[in-house]
Amino acid sequence: MSAQKQFESLGLFLPPAPKPMGVYVPCIVDGTHLLVSGHGPVMQDGTLLKGRVGRELDCEAGKAAARQVGLTILATLISSLGSLNRVKRVLKVLGMVNCTPEFLQHPYVINGASELFAEVWGRELGIGVRSAVGMGSLPDNIPVEIEAMFELS
Repeated sequence: MSAQKQFESLGLFLPPAPKPMGVYVPCIVDGTHLLVSGHGPVMQDGTLLKGRVGRELDCEAGKAAARQVGLTILATLISSLGSLNRVKRVLKVLGMVNCTPEFLQHPYVINGASELFAEVWGRELGIGVRSAVGMGSLPDNIPVEIEAMFELS
């Protein structure tokens, strides 16, 4: 099944593709690679989910926020490429968690996006290399920011 059809079969809803909040582009194609700028958790109404993991959000809410970031990235991919079918595989994910100093489950939180990508492209093509790190703050107090690199077909 194609990535676009697989996504549609999941019954998920995409938020609007975000507009840049600074001097950058949401994504750029370089040959067979597409690099996605850092994205936050945009909700279906266009607002940003906010809060710090370990304070306002627990670990499960943080993971849900990372999944929402994954959906936001998918919205950018579709907006830029027309279809998820142009993406061959996930190459790299960098996940940043806005969290308290005591919080230690950054990889678990970022699994929210990684698991979504695996659902769309399958385990073999939907899981790439990854880093998951904690941050003292993120823009607008969003709980998670993720940037990614994809290989295009």
